[in-house]
Amino acid sequence: MRLFTGLVLWAILFVLCWPIALLLLLLYPLIWLLLLPFRLLGFGVTLTLTMIFALFMLPFSLMR
Repeated sequence: MRLFTGLVLWAILFVLCWPIALLLLLLYPLIWLLLLPFRLLGFGVTLTLTMIFALFMLPFSLMR
């Protein structure tokens, strides 16, 4: 569904302003590569916080 939504939004942009749509299509891989470290950092932070939360809740789950 996410791919379909992106395709429809790109098609609307193509109808409204085709040069920007084509530029976006060409620059998308570069933008994806620039944002990749932030995705990895977010993944690492999420895993770390999940582990801390699980360690904090361990005594309470053992009491059951």
